[in-house]
Amino acid sequence: MKTKLIDWPTFIGSFVLLLGVTLPLIFFPETGKAWVGAANEYMTSNFGMLYLAMGLGAFGFLIFIAFSKNGHIKLGREDEEPEFSTFSWAAMLFAAGIGSSILYWSVIEWVYYYEGPPFGLTPESPEAIQWSTAYGMFHWGPIAWAIYTLPALPIAYFFYVRKKSVLKVSEAVRPVIGKWADGPLGKLIDILFIFGLLGGAGTTLALGTPMIAEGVNELTGIPVTLGMQAVIMLICTVIFAISSYIGLKGGIKVLSDLNIWLALGILTFVLIFGPTRFIMETTFNGVGIVMDNFFRMATWMEPFGDFGGFTSTGFPESWTVFYWAWWLVYAPFVGLFVARISRGRTIRNMIFGTMVYGTLGCILFFGILGNYGLYLHLSGTFDVVGYMAANGPAPTIIAIIGQLPFGKVVIGVFTLLAIIFLATTFDSSSYILASVTQKHVEDEPIVWNRLFWAFALAIMPLTLMFLGGLETLQTASIVGGFPLILIMFLLAWSFVRVSSRDIRASDDYESSTIHIKYRKRKKSPFDALKEKPHD
Repeated sequence: MKTKLIDWPTFIGSFVLLLGVTLPLIFFPETGKAWVGAANEYMTSNFGMLYLAMGLGAFGFLIFIAFSKNGHIKLGREDEEPEFSTFSWAAMLFAAGIGSSILYWSVIEWVYYYEGPPFGLTPESPEAIQWSTAYGMFHWGPIAWAIYTLPALPIAYFFYVRKKSVLKVSEAVRPVIGKWADGPLGKLIDILFIFGLLGGAGTTLALGTPMIAEGVNELTGIPVTLGMQAVIMLICTVIFAISSYIGLKGGIKVLSDLNIWLALGILTFVLIFGPTRFIMETTFNGVGIVMDNFFRMATWMEPFGDFGGFTSTGFPESWTVFYWAWWLVYAPFVGLFVARISRGRTIRNMIFGTMVYGTLGCILFFGILGNYGLYLHLSGTFDVVGYMAANGPAPTIIAIIGQLPFGKVVIGVFTLLAIIFLATTFDSSSYILASVTQKHVEDEPIVWNRLFWAFALAIMPLTLMFLGGLETLQTASIVGGFPLILIMFLLAWSFVRVSSRDIRASDDYESSTIHIKYRKRKKSPFDALKEKPHD
């Protein structure tokens, strides 16, 4: 085994931190849950504005970069074509960034907004119905994908332009923190990223596994038990371990392509055989609501609390702040993955491709699946709200899908799609975790390292699932991910600082596509930052 390539301080530190959080939750579940819950409440209540400012700032920054000279930079050689077709590229970035969570939330998120609407509106009112069709699209829309895309800029730039064969967040902020990137600070940045990803990935398993189990129950009659969910989780683990073992082009790409075709098939089926006109009009209307109120939704807090005639609903903290924190935890991972698959594209292509394809995909899911469920409830065909109150979210999702023609068949395809979505997220995660825990990556991470993280991603969630502490681990990861707000700022600063210097020194400064001819030297390439640009 090529153990010399492993960055052991990061590798061991990440695992120790994860054990340090999960073991107290295993041995002292109630106390641990209370402490983590209190920390999360403190963070979201007192620093919620920072999360919202970070999201809006990332969105504005990327739009600026896309239309600036920096956006014209080519990631790779001047004559290099994109490594993957646009379809496969979009499929991989969407599958990695969303996972099976999109199947879970797109079907039933509207119920929460319908019963607990924003802006102090009356629950289940006509106004609440309108906003319930729009808020899911907003939370999974441009700002979410902007948070995902920002880390990809410096990472892709250093990997493909500066030719640094290192896929690490600490390496991407080196121009700002200097030699500290090689010391404890750099290791801490990478460890926090890995910890956040492991906790966030555990949430994806926590949401996806019960939903898959309900689908299996509906198809086979096998009762849903913890043992059944454990078997499903292990099967998913084996699938994404095999995919990770095969590699990026043979495994992850193939699964992602299959994933998107199945998703498009289900969405098309629901659109055609469901209430087509209602779905199209409510989706169109929902997009209009988001566009008309984008900045209001992106900045809405409740600073007046319960005085001055105002009533605090807790909606911003419970939803928008929580979502932005969740995207932030995943951002370095998705950014690393998007950077890895974007060879041959320009920075502008990468920015707009990720934000546009990602947002359009989420609009389709929320618009079609969500509004189908809303139609069933409003038309009296199926009492979604009552069924969910009695049975919970996962059984409700399967029950909604089962209302379609050929319900059993559609549930079977939906369940298969959930499994593949889960697998594509986790094989991408294990690929990136292996990359971050290596000193450098020439082509792909070491096989045994990829497999280790593939199973490590499942071991902790599997243990905590039996103990009922999975939600607490996810909350802990969001609390631990708070420093990533500062790291996002450092990533943006790092990219602008280095790329702007290189552009001024390039021969094709006025070209529509800029190719940076950067030569590696014996001394550190970052020494160039200390030198004046070439004439």
